[in-house]
Amino acid sequence: MSIASDVSDKGRSDRRRQKLFAGINRAAAWLSALGLGWLTPLLKIAAGDDPREQLGELRDSLLFPLMGIVLFLTAWAMLAPQVQTSLGAIPGPAQVWEQAGALWQDHIAEREKETSFYARQDERNAELIADGRPEDVKFRSFTGKPTFLDQILTSLKTVGLGFLIATAVAVPLGIASGLSRPFNGALNPLVQLFKPVSPLAWLPIVTMIVSAVYVDVNEAFPKALIISAVTVTLCSLWPTLINTALGVASIDKDLVNVGKVLQLSTATTITKLVLPSALPLIFTGLRLSLGVGWMVLIAAEMLAQNPGLGKFVWDEFQNGSSNSLSRIMVAVLTIGIIGFMLDRVMFTLQTAFTFSSNR
Repeated sequence: MSIASDVSDKGRSDRRRQKLFAGINRAAAWLSALGLGWLTPLLKIAAGDDPREQLGELRDSLLFPLMGIVLFLTAWAMLAPQVQTSLGAIPGPAQVWEQAGALWQDHIAEREKETSFYARQDERNAELIADGRPEDVKFRSFTGKPTFLDQILTSLKTVGLGFLIATAVAVPLGIASGLSRPFNGALNPLVQLFKPVSPLAWLPIVTMIVSAVYVDVNEAFPKALIISAVTVTLCSLWPTLINTALGVASIDKDLVNVGKVLQLSTATTITKLVLPSALPLIFTGLRLSLGVGWMVLIAAEMLAQNPGLGKFVWDEFQNGSSNSLSRIMVAVLTIGIIGFMLDRVMFTLQTAFTFSSNR
């Protein structure tokens, strides 16, 4: 009786352990998508897996990347003072970090000015109403200078708008191109012609067309934002279009034949058969398009002097103060970090959609 009980307990323990590891393995895909794959070995060690094997995984996923970052920062700190420019020596990590804090303090100070401005305006309007002069009440918007964080938000808004337009254009064209050989033959020369065109070449054309067409300017979408967003669209839609067409064209032909036998509508065939099969390549194209769009945006903002991180970099370069080079490097690192985070967001969405379509 005791032996049977021990066997039963051991069986239940093994089943619980298997369920636990199955849950960790499912979570591993999400952790990897979020850039937190190094947590998986720690979870497996905590669940009772072989520490030696998992420590090797932890070394590859966490220790080596950290070593790379430390070596880069060390080389930067040692070599930067050796390079003299017209604005002084290249700033090291400490100076760049200091200016990052200064930019944050500038943002806080500007928000305090904004709060004070609206408080004074409300107080003045209240006094006018109390004096019986409601017709003199006026509401004005705060016109302070945009801070570094404001420029970041502007760039994110612009790249988001351009990316959404590019996706709305590229995905339907890619599906049609993948399903129809004549359509693909007609579209392919245009793709090959316009895909290599630089954003710097598109920008003057886009500026003139938007200025001529976009007459009734909406406050939420100023003309500068639309110009930058359209430039992003024209340069970033090609990876999504090409990968969507490739994904649709490479699906199993038996799936398409099944749709024909069942007499499914075109919309049903696309949503139920084509898209789930082509989804991995479509998301690969979307990730590439977002990365291209983010790079294009910075160049467009610098050239057109439209609000955003690109304009911030150019203004600091033109400013030529002792802190300008450090602030430019803060912007460069910020651009890189945001680009990485945007890619992680798209990879997470890809994981979510692929997981849901496979269920």
